Amino acid sequence: MRFVLAIVSFMLAAVMIGFGIAQQTILATPDEVNVSAETEGAAPLTVVDGTAFNAHSGNQTISVTGPGRIVAAYGSTSDVLAWVGDASYNMVTVDPESGDLATETIRGSEQEVPDPYDSDLWFENYTADHELALTVKIPTDVSFILAADGVMPAPNSVSLSWPIDNTTPWATPLIMGGAAILLLGLIFLMWAVHHMRRAGGPRRKPQTMPKVPKKPRYKPSKRSAKVGESTTLNATKRIAVPAVLLSALILSGCTVTSSSDTSEGATGPTPTPTSTSVGSETLSPAVSVRQVEKIVARVSAVSLEADESSDTDLIETRFTEAALEYRLANYKMREADSSIASPNAIPDGPVQLTLPQQTDSWPRSVFTIILDETDSTVAPIALFLEQASPRENYKVSYSMNLEPSVVFPDVAAASVGTSRLAADSGLLRSSPTEVAVDYAEILEQDVDSDSYLDFEAAGDSLRVNVGLAVKKKEKAELSSTATLTYGHELGSADPIAMATIDAGAIVAVHLYETKVAKPKEDGSAVTFSGQTKALSGISITETGIKSTYGDQLLFYVPAAGSGEKIVLLGYTQGLVAASELN
Repeated sequence: MRFVLAIVSFMLAAVMIGFGIAQQTILATPDEVNVSAETEGAAPLTVVDGTAFNAHSGNQTISVTGPGRIVAAYGSTSDVLAWVGDASYNMVTVDPESGDLATETIRGSEQEVPDPYDSDLWFENYTADHELALTVKIPTDVSFILAADGVMPAPNSVSLSWPIDNTTPWATPLIMGGAAILLLGLIFLMWAVHHMRRAGGPRRKPQTMPKVPKKPRYKPSKRSAKVGESTTLNATKRIAVPAVLLSALILSGCTVTSSSDTSEGATGPTPTPTSTSVGSETLSPAVSVRQVEKIVARVSAVSLEADESSDTDLIETRFTEAALEYRLANYKMREADSSIASPNAIPDGPVQLTLPQQTDSWPRSVFTIILDETDSTVAPIALFLEQASPRENYKVSYSMNLEPSVVFPDVAAASVGTSRLAADSGLLRSSPTEVAVDYAEILEQDVDSDSYLDFEAAGDSLRVNVGLAVKKKEKAELSSTATLTYGHELGSADPIAMATIDAGAIVAVHLYETKVAKPKEDGSAVTFSGQTKALSGISITETGIKSTYGDQLLFYVPAAGSGEKIVLLGYTQGLVAASELN
């Protein structure tokens, strides 16, 4: 019996060790799935659809090869296709039947496009020469765009791969367990050999004993034989019946329960009902926080360089409308008078708040607040960024310094975004256009303005700096031979209103405040200095001069019917025009 146990142990150990080794060698599966495709033609762009990346689970690795420079970027599929526009491009998708990549050339009216590298639409972008490999994890609604430089054909070889979990968690336990059983078999073998040696020692020869007389043999009669046969048969039946019952019980214990069993106690999977209700389609936010952080960093770099050298061409690449007008005027004044201060720098972060517009079309707007980590005494800067079309970058249309004691209203999360309201929206206590005009009257008339009680006076530093009291002081200090009059009008930039959680809005408006100084009598003159002289190029005039100040104003406007007041959140004011009167 000991030899039998040893043999069984050796056989079981051989099977376990062999299977464990085989799992790591001849039975091992590949560690990745790889599919590839070659594109043909001279299309300047290739789009790899997000469904192709998600043909298998796990991290996705895209490898691209081409004859020269390679640009790869990814963004939402809608943004990628919007950037492609009417250009010819190669579309790479996955064949649902074979699982291979399939390519199709989409013919368009454009055969050349701008270089897509560093577009504000992309979540990330990369560039390399001849070969580029990236590991990403993108959802199905995100796609890759590939190009050389927008003029040369796009890279022609694309491959995707996904890792496969080919680990063998049972290999090591099988090998170790087999080794343990092998050792147990050796112990059984040694035990059997030792027992055999002990049992094979010297033995005494048994003594011869006298034979016992034979007993007379009993011969049963025929009747007795029949009775014996019947007794034997009954005994056999009594033995067979329990054996059959025991076998049935054993077999019944090994019966496999069918997965389709619907009897009481069955534990088959219960189907989960699928909801068929379809909600209204929700628009996506224009950008992500990560995109805004990159955009702000690029805007900051451009503003610092352009402000230092007064580069009008460079600043126009990232600024527009009211914010551009303010800086161009400052550059012109500083060329004439170097003592004039530069505009407030745009810090590169951190981004404290991001509020993108919910939209799938253009133009797009984004509101953001930026802190200055290098100088805690500098007020945070609020920017409105606008993108006119998919291939254009975001530009700053409003740039305003926040008030020191401002309490900012609650807004939607950046991942949700908000809606942009019309300039004449009736959903607010005052429409954005009305807010600009009403506030201008307060700066000129103060408490005599009909709108004075609609605006919060506490914490409003612009009233202190340029309000009615200041205007009266300027008139008093003016020569008795000259007159000074004030006026206002709407600025050239369109109002922007972004809804807040409480149905109010963050509103940016552009306002022109005018100041006209002219002599009272013929033959007298008015002299000027400082910014007015630098911008107009005039130091003395007999006809007078008109100075225009551009106000970029940021308000919180409560919802219609609310008892709250309109609050000035921040502003930037500067001289933007000065000209001699005819």
